Amino acid sequence: MEQNKEGFCFQGLYDLLLERKETRPEGSYTSYLFDKGLDKILKKVGEECTEVIIAAKAQDRKETVYEIADLAYHVLVLMAEAGIAPEEIREELAGRHVIDHKVKQEKMV
Repeated sequence: MEQNKEGFCFQGLYDLLLERKETRPEGSYTSYLFDKGLDKILKKVGEECTEVIIAAKAQDRKETVYEIADLAYHVLVLMAEAGIAPEEIREELAGRHVIDHKVKQEKMV
Protein backbone atom coordinates (compact mmCIF):
# COMPACT_ATOMS: atom_id res chain seq x y z
CA MET A 1 0.00 0.00 0.00
CA GLU A 2 2.13 2.86 -1.28
CA GLN A 3 0.81 6.41 -1.12
CA ASN A 4 2.30 9.76 -1.94
CA LYS A 5 2.20 12.62 0.57
CA GLU A 6 -0.93 14.09 -1.02
CA GLY A 7 -2.74 10.77 -0.58
CA PHE A 8 -1.89 10.44 3.11
CA CYS A 9 -4.62 10.35 5.72
CA PHE A 10 -4.71 9.18 9.33
CA GLN A 11 -7.45 6.67 8.54
CA GLY A 12 -5.26 5.16 5.81
CA LEU A 13 -2.35 4.83 8.22
CA TYR A 14 -4.65 3.35 10.87
CA ASP A 15 -5.95 0.81 8.33
CA LEU A 16 -2.35 -0.11 7.46
CA LEU A 17 -1.57 -0.56 11.16
CA LEU A 18 -4.58 -2.87 11.55
CA GLU A 19 -3.35 -4.87 8.57
CA ARG A 20 0.12 -5.13 10.11
CA LYS A 21 -1.41 -6.18 13.42
CA GLU A 22 -3.24 -8.98 11.63
CA THR A 23 -0.49 -10.15 9.24
CA ARG A 24 2.64 -9.27 11.26
CA PRO A 25 5.03 -9.07 8.28
CA GLU A 26 8.59 -9.97 9.22
CA GLY A 27 10.96 -7.03 9.53
CA SER A 28 8.18 -4.51 10.11
CA TYR A 29 8.70 -2.12 13.03
CA THR A 30 4.93 -2.04 13.51
CA SER A 31 4.85 -5.84 13.72
CA TYR A 32 7.61 -5.64 16.32
CA LEU A 33 5.54 -3.27 18.44
CA PHE A 34 2.47 -5.50 18.26
CA ASP A 35 4.57 -8.58 19.03
CA LYS A 36 6.02 -6.89 22.14
CA GLY A 37 2.56 -5.87 23.31
CA LEU A 38 0.89 -3.07 25.20
CA ASP A 39 3.73 -2.31 27.63
CA LYS A 40 6.20 -1.68 24.78
CA ILE A 41 3.66 0.42 22.87
CA LEU A 42 2.96 2.52 25.98
CA LYS A 43 6.69 2.94 26.59
CA LYS A 44 7.12 4.28 23.06
CA VAL A 45 4.18 6.68 23.44
CA GLY A 46 5.77 8.00 26.64
CA GLU A 47 9.18 8.37 25.00
CA GLU A 48 7.70 10.23 22.05
CA CYS A 49 5.77 12.57 24.38
CA THR A 50 9.02 13.46 26.10
CA GLU A 51 10.78 14.05 22.78
CA VAL A 52 7.97 16.38 21.65
CA ILE A 53 8.35 18.37 24.86
CA ILE A 54 12.13 18.64 24.49
CA ALA A 55 11.92 19.75 20.85
CA ALA A 56 9.16 22.26 21.57
CA LYS A 57 11.00 23.66 24.58
CA ALA A 58 14.06 24.15 22.37
CA GLN A 59 11.79 25.99 19.92
CA ASP A 60 13.07 23.74 17.15
CA ARG A 61 10.14 23.75 14.74
CA LYS A 62 11.49 21.10 12.36
CA GLU A 63 12.34 18.70 15.20
CA THR A 64 9.00 19.37 16.90
CA VAL A 65 7.12 18.49 13.72
CA TYR A 66 9.23 15.33 13.38
CA GLU A 67 8.59 14.27 16.98
CA ILE A 68 4.87 15.04 16.79
CA ALA A 69 4.70 12.78 13.73
CA ASP A 70 6.44 10.01 15.71
CA LEU A 71 4.01 10.55 18.59
CA ALA A 72 1.00 10.46 16.25
CA TYR A 73 2.22 7.19 14.73
CA HIS A 74 2.73 5.55 18.12
CA VAL A 75 -0.65 6.79 19.38
CA LEU A 76 -2.25 5.24 16.30
CA VAL A 77 -0.45 1.96 17.08
CA LEU A 78 -1.86 2.19 20.62
CA MET A 79 -5.32 2.84 19.22
CA ALA A 80 -5.05 -0.18 16.92
CA GLU A 81 -3.88 -2.34 19.83
CA ALA A 82 -6.77 -1.13 22.00
CA GLY A 83 -9.39 -1.35 19.25
CA ILE A 84 -10.06 2.39 19.26
CA ALA A 85 -10.96 3.77 15.83
CA PRO A 86 -9.98 7.27 14.67
CA GLU A 87 -13.69 8.04 14.31
CA GLU A 88 -14.12 7.61 18.07
CA ILE A 89 -11.45 10.24 18.70
CA ARG A 90 -12.99 12.56 16.12
CA GLU A 91 -16.38 12.21 17.80
CA GLU A 92 -14.88 12.89 21.24
CA LEU A 93 -13.11 16.00 19.99
CA ALA A 94 -16.22 17.20 18.13
CA GLY A 95 -18.26 16.78 21.31
CA ARG A 96 -15.77 18.84 23.26
CA HIS A 97 -15.72 21.55 20.64
CA VAL A 98 -19.44 22.26 20.90
CA ILE A 99 -19.53 22.37 24.71
CA ASP A 100 -19.76 25.90 26.05
CA HIS A 101 -16.64 26.84 28.03
CA LYS A 102 -18.63 27.43 31.23
CA VAL A 103 -20.46 24.11 30.94
CA LYS A 104 -17.16 22.35 30.27
CA GLN A 105 -15.66 23.82 33.45
CA GLU A 106 -18.69 22.71 35.48
CA LYS A 107 -18.34 19.18 34.15
CA MET A 108 -14.69 19.09 35.18
CA VAL A 109 -15.48 19.96 38.82
